[in-house]
Amino acid sequence: MPAEPLDLDIDPDAYHRLHAVLDEPAADAALTPREREIRDRTREVVASEVAPRAAILDATHAFAHEGVQALARAGLCGLLFPEHLGGSGDSTVAYAVAMEEVTAGCAATSLVFMTQTHAAYPILLAGTDDLRQRYIPGLLDASRYGSLAITEPDAGSDVASLKTTATETPDGWSITGQKTFITTGDKAGVIVCFATVDRALGRRGVTAFVVDGDRPGLTRGAPFTKMGMHGSSTAELFFDRVPVPRDNVLGEVGGGWSVVMSSVVKSRISAAAQGVGLARAAYARTLAALTRLHGSRLPDECSFALAGLRGRILQGRLLLHAVARQVDADPRVSPGQIAIMKQSCTDLGFRAAVDAARILGPYGDLAAVGVERCLRDAKVTQIYDGTNEIQRLLIGRETTRAMEGVA
Repeated sequence: MPAEPLDLDIDPDAYHRLHAVLDEPAADAALTPREREIRDRTREVVASEVAPRAAILDATHAFAHEGVQALARAGLCGLLFPEHLGGSGDSTVAYAVAMEEVTAGCAATSLVFMTQTHAAYPILLAGTDDLRQRYIPGLLDASRYGSLAITEPDAGSDVASLKTTATETPDGWSITGQKTFITTGDKAGVIVCFATVDRALGRRGVTAFVVDGDRPGLTRGAPFTKMGMHGSSTAELFFDRVPVPRDNVLGEVGGGWSVVMSSVVKSRISAAAQGVGLARAAYARTLAALTRLHGSRLPDECSFALAGLRGRILQGRLLLHAVARQVDADPRVSPGQIAIMKQSCTDLGFRAAVDAARILGPYGDLAAVGVERCLRDAKVTQIYDGTNEIQRLLIGRETTRAMEGVA
């Protein structure tokens, strides 16, 4: 064993070669030529512009601006959007594959990257043509950062209990309330805010609004200090009678619940892809470290442990791609199917990082190796976009309904 800590910062060519070695024919066989092209293009950008910055972003908590801008320049922020809005009209599978690649290079950058999609997608689904033209192109070219403002101090997974209120005015709407744990909230120029027009109506009162980040009455808290994802900022938003034009409602007044439910399909695919990407990153860094320590012929105990991890990563990849393909075929995929994917893949990311740290022994604790960063980054993927406890609840409910039909 070397006396000095390992330094696993590798050049772009070495990064690309390592991750190419980890490609699995069983997973690649189901990808179209276009989807493989998107994966290869994403990997090139990640190798040169994203992965080399990951460790310093984690150490300094600097925002992942340069990496996101590089991804946008490569046309990767608009995979799910039509060409007339600045996108490329690609499949959900292509998006999932790209998310996996970005996450393997830097999970924090992937969080900012996916939030651009999460902010733009509800506008695509429920916005007027004018709203789409005004807001989506700037999110796709990353000239404006976006946020999705749902969570409140007392309302997380239960969207129906929102307290942020929208009051009708002669000119439109006035929004008052507080949002918390908002990704990119301190920098967002476009905020898709969910508020209730009448708390007594429960989910039937929830309405979605597009709010410009420079509106009077909108203030932001300082970014939270977090366990991981340090290159992505998370902050509170405060709305004090923030004026919103009447035309900035997404869909119908009181129709915000359906916008949320339609949007979470993409956001949970994002989180699942992060889980697979983080598992890959933990595996790749462990393999690189063990090779540095032992040479190309690894001790049997290391090979056996890595073999089990590689098998679980392939299973996660196949599940991710299969459910994304289902979504492309029928956007009304059941919540239980989406939940199985999100819960399984994000649990994979965290457990793979734990296993990688165990395999490496004392080296797993070193920041230079980067596995401990994977572990810290992976934990939050089990929490956001619907906690994995909520995912298990959705799976259980769907199973119960299926059994009631059999009985």
